[in-house]
Amino acid sequence: MTTSAAPWHATKGTAPPAWLEALLSGEPGEQVALLEFTMPADPALVGSARRFVRTTFTGWDSGETAVFDAQLVVSELITNAIRHGGGARSLRLMCSERRLGCAVQDFSGAVPVASTSGFLAEFGRGLPLIEALATAWGWLHPPGGGKLVWAALV
Repeated sequence: MTTSAAPWHATKGTAPPAWLEALLSGEPGEQVALLEFTMPADPALVGSARRFVRTTFTGWDSGETAVFDAQLVVSELITNAIRHGGGARSLRLMCSERRLGCAVQDFSGAVPVASTSGFLAEFGRGLPLIEALATAWGWLHPPGGGKLVWAALV
């Protein structure tokens, strides 16, 4: 997938870090792993994605804290794709010079919006969790529709 021609949109008005933008644009990098989903709205994808993160990032010798944080971020991204994006198309994990990133593509062009959840709310804490764990995050609209929500983790 080539995304370099797509307009960038981000929560803080910034594009992805240069290393992540290069990997998202399809430029060669140190490591890229892709998991495509055949049943995009199946809640079991969350567990599959967490296992994929653990296996991939452990293989890249990323460290236990980074693996755990990445699993939480990916869980939220996949859940949001299923709940608000018409399903998850794919999960991409990226590593460049020991920096880690992830991106989930879904079927909706609607931008992510953080809700103000109340104390007893069951939902609405995903984007604040991503904000807390990622060094940066945002989204882009790739050619072909939908959106790609990315997070730089280390």
